[in-house]
Amino acid sequence: MAAGVQPVLDVSVGLELRPWRPEDADALVAAGRDAAIRQWNLLTVPTAQDARRRIARMHERWRAEEAAIWAMARPGGEVLGLLGWKDVDLAAGSAEIVYWVLPHARGGGLVVDAVRRAGRWALDELGLHRLTLCHSTANPASCRVAEKAGYTFEGTMRSALRHADGRHDQHLHALVAGDL
Repeated sequence: MAAGVQPVLDVSVGLELRPWRPEDADALVAAGRDAAIRQWNLLTVPTAQDARRRIARMHERWRAEEAAIWAMARPGGEVLGLLGWKDVDLAAGSAEIVYWVLPHARGGGLVVDAVRRAGRWALDELGLHRLTLCHSTANPASCRVAEKAGYTFEGTMRSALRHADGRHDQHLHALVAGDL
């Protein structure tokens, strides 16, 4: 990862995963103001300056081979959400997917397509072996994304993550090389 440039991934007609740009700061600020995104992601980005620092950190994490975070966007246009791999462990061959979508882009299946595409990239191009998708048991939309994207349900992790309203049990889904 560190030796290369983060790729732009074509997802479907009218959608791509591309590296975040400083001019995308307003989309991060908007995400930080959305109640649903804050609930599940604890995202706090009060100003455009904070957003630009966060975007710079995304690029640092790519170079450090810790994460691969993309903007879900219209080609040459508006940001619809965020999708990426955190806790990348190249030696162990694993990572966990994270994502959120701005309100106007929800409900159209974009996340499922993007999760599938990012999974193919992580397994085929990056050479990872195991990908996980974790979500609160109170978040059925993310459960549907995991199922539709081909991630196998592996179990429930008790009190595994803090959300805006406290600790939640989490579902653990996984995709391993050979599942696709």
